[in-house]
Amino acid sequence: MTTSEMIKTICKQQNTSIAELARCIGQSRQNLNKKLQRDTLTIDEIKQISDVIGVKFEQTFTLPGGEQYKIEN
Repeated sequence: MTTSEMIKTICKQQNTSIAELARCIGQSRQNLNKKLQRDTLTIDEIKQISDVIGVKFEQTFTLPGGEQYKIEN
């Protein structure tokens, strides 16, 4: 499951609309909805969303050389 899919699922469970979430992070509903559909959220946006919905996200990235790093918020 992608981060965007997880955000949508959590919003549904919490009865939070995408429009409400967008207002909380200072974006338009259309802009946030496009980013969720395309899974193109920035790290800062993910951090803002996690603060609003009260969930901690962890992501591990692997660089082409095999080096890994983890982002926690």
